[in-house]
Parts: sequence; structure tokens; C-alpha cells
Amino acid sequence: MSIIISPSILSADFANLGQDIKTVEKYGADWIHVDVMDGHFVPNITIGVPVAASIRKITNSPLDVHLMIDNPYKFIEPFAKAGADIITFHYEAVKAYSMDLERDIKDLIEKIKSFGIKASISIKPKTDPQVLQPYLNMLDMVLVMTVEPGFGGQKFMDECAKKIKFIKQNAPQNLIIQVDGGINSDTAKICTSYGATSLVAGSYIYKSDNIEQAIKSLRG
Repeated sequence: MSIIISPSILSADFANLGQDIKTVEKYGADWIHVDVMDGHFVPNITIGVPVAASIRKITNSPLDVHLMIDNPYKFIEPFAKAGADIITFHYEAVKAYSMDLERDIKDLIEKIKSFGIKASISIKPKTDPQVLQPYLNMLDMVLVMTVEPGFGGQKFMDECAKKIKFIKQNAPQNLIIQVDGGINSDTAKICTSYGATSLVAGSYIYKSDNIEQAIKSLRG
């Protein structure tokens, strides 16, 4: 299975966002990773539904929308209608408000899938991957964070990558295992050796002097 490369627009030039997206597509990006932050779940604010809808108009690439927000349930429909192809929500965001965690997470997965798009869940560095066990057969993708979510350009946490192995061993064969945080040509090899099948990279791609080579290097 070829590694899916999903450049994060968090590191793009927002004044030239359309052109930056077209550039990574030209040089081999498979998906476009859209980081949505609300300033509550993570200490940063990025973009919302209108920007996602605008991105949809200028690309046919799958939009890989990562919701780093409180109460993600109410934003599933708006982002789905804006053109998301994959929506990732955080286990920790649901846990913070839930009275019935397993039921609420399953409801979120079902809600995402009701729009005919892929459902994904993410875990932060301090979260044990075993919490995902009840949901692995329902999901299309799991996103393992190898930095604390909120800002680009952080250093890769090696111990977090070990979670990939547990997920790989316990998930259906077709589950996409994505990794986000400090990804470069070296850390990509670590992640894929454990079983990752999708990599998110922002700074490594967008700040590179040779974007084409940067993307190729992530595939090994």
C-alpha cells in the first residue's frame, strides 16, 4: 500500500493558499490536511467552515479535515457540507463533556458516515491507544498525534509512534493509520516501520526549498 501524503495547510502561506495547495498537488500530495482549531480544545485558532468550503472550490483532492475543537458533533454537518472527505475528531474532546463516552463516540462516527465520508478519530500524546479498541471496526482512519496539537513545527515524540504498532495489531487490515507531528524523512521511516499508512507534514513540506523532493522523501 502506497503511503498517503497529506500536507497540512497550517504551514502554508494563507495569503496564497490556493497556489500553495496547487503546488503540493503538482508535486504528488494525495490529500489536503485542514487543521481546524478553536482556541479552546487547543491554544490556537485557525480556520472554519467558510475557508474549507473555499478550498473545496479550487481542488479535487480529498479534504482531510482535522477537528481540534470542543464539542465536535455540532460541526460534523457543516464541514461535511463544505466538502470534507474525511473528518477526524479527538477522543479527548468527547471525553471532556460526555456522560456516556462509548455511545457518544459511536454516535459521532455514525454521524460522519451518514454523509458518505470517512470517519476518523485522533488521540493526543498522553492518551493510551487502548481506549480506541471499541471503535476500530467502525472507523476508516485513526490519527496518532506525535506532538501536542495546536501549533506546527514541533519536535516529534518517539514514544508516541509506538502506539501505531498497537493499533496496527488490533485494527482491520484496511484501517488507515495516519500520523501527524514533527514528520520529516527520518521520522516518516519510524512511523511507517510501525505500520503507518498516511503521513501529515506541514513545515517539512511547505518550508522546503524542494517541495517535490520533500514529498517523495516521505514515501521512503
